[in-house]
Amino acid sequence: MSFRSARKKRGISALEAAEKLGVTDAAIYQWECGIFLPTAKRLPEIAKLYGCTIDELLEKDKEDNT
Repeated sequence: MSFRSARKKRGISALEAAEKLGVTDAAIYQWECGIFLPTAKRLPEIAKLYGCTIDELLEKDKEDNT
């Protein structure tokens, strides 16, 4: 799972996530693209909003190459 897949799995738009987390949609994009990561202090809040664990947020998405 990643920031983007966790958000999408929860059915939350990037704009909605930004509003609920008090950040810009650009910040959401940067987290999802790996340009920047949120501070460690913010990770529990993001995980709660997305309905996943912090470990799941920080995992790389597994691609099935079969």
